[in-house]
Amino acid sequence: MKIVIRPLHIMSLGGYIVETEFPYRNVIVVNPTEEPIKLEVPVFNEEWLEEQRKLGLELTPLTNEDNYLSQFRKAKAKLERLKEEKGVIVD
Repeated sequence: MKIVIRPLHIMSLGGYIVETEFPYRNVIVVNPTEEPIKLEVPVFNEEWLEEQRKLGLELTPLTNEDNYLSQFRKAKAKLERLKEEKGVIVD
């Protein structure tokens, strides 16, 4: 199955992760491009990370020790700065 991440958008994939061979509990995905990008889901293994990075996505994999909210806010702030640089209206 594939899902689409919109241009200059952020999302979390916690519900699409199969943790039997994947060491992370969640992945924050940022699309910094101005094109929609399709993601393969569910996520089964670490090779998936590299495949998605090759598409131009910025990924932040999270373990049980990571603070999800802190990492999400950090990625969102970076995305908002990028939007401002590109002249996209930020809500």
